[in-house]
Amino acid sequence: MDDMKEILEDFLVEAFELVEQIDHDLIELESNPEDLELLNRIFRVAHTVKGSSSFLNFDILTKLTHHMEDVLNKARKDELKITPDIMDVVLESIDMMKGLLHGIRDNGNDTDVGIEISDICARLTAISEGEAAPAAEQKPAQKAPETKPEPEPEVEPEPEISDENLSNLTDDEVEAEIERLLKVRKAEDQARRSQKAASAASAPANKPAPEPAAPKPAPAPKANEADKDKKVPAASSGSDAEQTIRVEVKRLDHLMNLIGELVLGKNRLIKIYDDVEERYEGEKFLEELNQVVSGLSLVTTDIQLAVMKTRMLPVAKVFNKFPRMIRDLSRELNKQIDLEITGEETELDKSIVEQIGDPLVHMIRNSCDHGIENAATRIAAGKSEKGTIELKAYNEGNHIVIEIADDGKGLDADMLKARSVEKGIITEREADAMSNKEAFGLIFKPGFSTAAKVTNVSGRGVGMDVVKTNIEKLNGIIDIESELGKGTVMKLKIPLTLAIMQSLLVGVQEEFYAIPLASVLETVRVPVDDIYTIDGKNVLRLRDEVLSLVKLSDIFGVKQVFDNGDQTYVVIIGVAETKLGIIVDSLVGQEEVVIKSMGEYLQNIPGIAGATIRGDGRVTLIVDVGTMMEMAKDIKVDIKASMESSKAVKEKPSDYKVLIVDDSKMDRTIMQKSLEPLGVTVLEATNGVEALTIVKSGEHALDAILIDIEMPRMDGYTLAAEIRKYSKYRNLPLIAVTSRTSKTDRLRGVEVGMTEYITKPYSSEYLENVVRKNIKLIG
Repeated sequence: MDDMKEILEDFLVEAFELVEQIDHDLIELESNPEDLELLNRIFRVAHTVKGSSSFLNFDILTKLTHHMEDVLNKARKDELKITPDIMDVVLESIDMMKGLLHGIRDNGNDTDVGIEISDICARLTAISEGEAAPAAEQKPAQKAPETKPEPEPEVEPEPEISDENLSNLTDDEVEAEIERLLKVRKAEDQARRSQKAASAASAPANKPAPEPAAPKPAPAPKANEADKDKKVPAASSGSDAEQTIRVEVKRLDHLMNLIGELVLGKNRLIKIYDDVEERYEGEKFLEELNQVVSGLSLVTTDIQLAVMKTRMLPVAKVFNKFPRMIRDLSRELNKQIDLEITGEETELDKSIVEQIGDPLVHMIRNSCDHGIENAATRIAAGKSEKGTIELKAYNEGNHIVIEIADDGKGLDADMLKARSVEKGIITEREADAMSNKEAFGLIFKPGFSTAAKVTNVSGRGVGMDVVKTNIEKLNGIIDIESELGKGTVMKLKIPLTLAIMQSLLVGVQEEFYAIPLASVLETVRVPVDDIYTIDGKNVLRLRDEVLSLVKLSDIFGVKQVFDNGDQTYVVIIGVAETKLGIIVDSLVGQEEVVIKSMGEYLQNIPGIAGATIRGDGRVTLIVDVGTMMEMAKDIKVDIKASMESSKAVKEKPSDYKVLIVDDSKMDRTIMQKSLEPLGVTVLEATNGVEALTIVKSGEHALDAILIDIEMPRMDGYTLAAEIRKYSKYRNLPLIAVTSRTSKTDRLRGVEVGMTEYITKPYSSEYLENVVRKNIKLIG
């Protein structure tokens, strides 16, 4: 049984590939009906499928393929001309073959599929007998004599044919002999399998079982038959098996997950090395450690690329179905359309190849229906009567770009605006403010349609909005360029893989987020005074463009603990023609992140595509840019007002707050007494952890912190470094008060961000003056 299962799997892999090849070649044949070499290739492929299905007792598939083969055989002998009507019937039979193969894959046979082939076989028979291609259910009686000759030749009344007289036979006689030998081999194989199953328990390795096949043919024809009929599979299975191996996709997925973990470990190791290098600068072991970390980083990157390549598939897997689709749409729409494909060898991750098929179908159907004009309209416009759609793919950095270009009528921006206003998608005021580029993006709005009437092709107000949603789920973007009367170009920019991506890490209060770098157009730092409110919306004028603004903390409901000062960071993101400015507290930098699922309970959080683990071990959320931009439309917060209200005005000395951090009660008392003349409010913490909790709580607007170095739980250096991670406290005076006086200690204090370094013992007046100067207290 295991042998048969493996044979069946090999048959399905080969059959699906061969049927896809026939489908593709038939479309090419329709354009080049005189190409005899192409016709012969199609016939050979069909013959191979028929022989393999017959060998495995898939009688329905064998019968259907046999009838289709008759038509192709007549055509290659120039006894029949392939017309579009005949091609319709042949392509319909190809679709049925696909259905039968899917049924064999799912059920193990072709009898439980529920596909009735009698009508299509009758139509194929009528064609092969020289009649016009009938519609459905014509000549059902003629199929009966056609279906019987296949099982019957087991009687074998004909004389065996040797190699001497083979060359004298006609093509029909050769085909008949091949059919006879196929049936003999089929009967022989059935007998051998039955014998093997009966003797499996007692003699599993027993080979001389084929006794029951008494009417065994001479060996010469058998060899000849193998050469003739099984030429293609024999040639491929012999050489390819030595060089390739089939691997289950789930194994590759598991391997990809392991590589993701390895990348996370590499990032973590690099972060640890950076911390160690900062602390132990000049030590000899650092050079050796650096070599190990660098080597591991290179190897990890190479392994990551190698594993990613094993999951790569050419986009031809998707592109190859479009010639047939264009051909069918041309006949349905009564238009003349050519499809030109380039870059089909460009490779993408398997998971993405599987997901871009539907969006591309919608876009190409849209180009056929709305883009390409009918022949009369094109001729009147001075164009050739046949329209052209170009489908191309090419690499651009860590992304692949897929372009769908047509030479049709182009997009009318004014018409798009008017139709959108009519349907209530936008207001008239919004339409007046829209550029042509922004107007093109209206075709992606839910419910939008430019069709004058609903057809089977398009015009129901669905499709293009689904395209936008699906592409954004892949962290991709869509761009449209169009010129009225000349045509339209749609570009999809998609990452090569969904497992690992480049991102921009940003800080929002105490949280960190990863924004896909493909959606980041630029980052700027702007004064808060440059932010304006127009019609209740926050905007920023950047060069000659006015951008809407929103705080990332407002989108995700992050508690506002720290203010941003007079300057703020803005990340400009873009999806299709839409741009948005996102205000963040800090820019951490660019980093390659491994995308992890949020799990069953958290997987549907709006605006979040997943999570990753950064080099410092923290979990960081990955932003779903498309959804986030939709969420931003509902945010109604006056950014400038909220920022300004967070700034407390200091009117008297007691409004200033100083935090003293020291594990010694006596030292804290001395510092407090020294600051009494200033009249400032003094807070106390007994160690670094307690002090950091006070800082992070945001309950107190601190003006300075006095920090001891030697403390339990968290020393002063670590505390200072943690405080400096927050943008609000980048300029907060951190004053070290310690008995550690060495030059190394002072240098380390400067490195972690200490503003002043006071050594014990000190005078009260000195401490008072240092604090007064740093908090800018007047009087």
